[in-house]
Amino acid sequence: MIDVNNFDESKINWDPLPGPDGSPAEHIGMSILNVDDTAKVVDVLFKFAAKEKILLHKHTSAFNTFVVKGEHHIYSPEGELKEVRPVGTYKAALASDEPHTEGGGDEDVVILFSLRPYDADTPIYEILDKNHEVEAIMTFNALKELHESRTA
Repeated sequence: MIDVNNFDESKINWDPLPGPDGSPAEHIGMSILNVDDTAKVVDVLFKFAAKEKILLHKHTSAFNTFVVKGEHHIYSPEGELKEVRPVGTYKAALASDEPHTEGGGDEDVVILFSLRPYDADTPIYEILDKNHEVEAIMTFNALKELHESRTA
C-alpha cells in the first residue's frame, strides 16, 4: 500500500509548463517522469497551486490520473466547481470536447498524469482562450522535446 502522507514534493525537480506564448503558465509546475517513445505515452507530475485555476483546456487524447497530494479541483469554463478528487483518487479518461480548468484545493495538489495519445503528432490537449478557441496544442513530440531539453 502506498503511504501518500510521506510524499515529499521537495524531492521533485519542478519545471514550468510553457503557456501559449512560450512564457511559463501560471499556477502550474511539471516534472516529466518518463517518455515512452514506443507506446507514445508520457508520465508527468503536475502541481497546481492552491485555490487557483490553470489555463482553460480540453483533453484530446486518453489519459489517466492519480492524485498524489492534496485535492484536485475541476471547474467548468465559467469557474463553477464540478468535481473534487481527494488524495488517492485514480481516474482513467478518454478524450473529451468538454473544456475545463483545474486547480488545487486548500493546498497545492500534485497529480500523476499518464498522457496517452499513442501517436507522436496527435494533440494531447488544447489550450483555449476565453472564447474557447484553440490558442495552443501539446503533442507527444512537443513534450518529448521539452523533456529532452531539460535533461540534456
